[in-house]
Amino acid sequence: MGDLDAFGKLELELRRGVLVLAALSQLRAPRYGYELRQALAEKGMPIEEGTLYPLLRRLETQGLLKSEWKIEDGPPRRYYVLNADGRKLLRKLTESWQGMNEAMAQLLEGD
Repeated sequence: MGDLDAFGKLELELRRGVLVLAALSQLRAPRYGYELRQALAEKGMPIEEGTLYPLLRRLETQGLLKSEWKIEDGPPRRYYVLNADGRKLLRKLTESWQGMNEAMAQLLEGD
């Protein structure tokens, strides 16, 4: 396996690990899927539809999101938003992420 193959696989693992936190962070207010994709992409975390929608369904099944269909101007859209458990998990994951980020910054500084 070449260096680029190894890099690609490791980068994918890192991304998978932060996608849940990234998605939760953008669902403090209700958003529909495309709107969430746009918000994530604008902030440097693009995500494919084929990854996003299964993630949203999984988070809802795990009891972290609530969703509802809304019909406004245009087609019906399913809006997702954090529920109380989702907000609690977001706080805990944010604290954990910040701690890991600080540790990694120190580790990557070197001696």
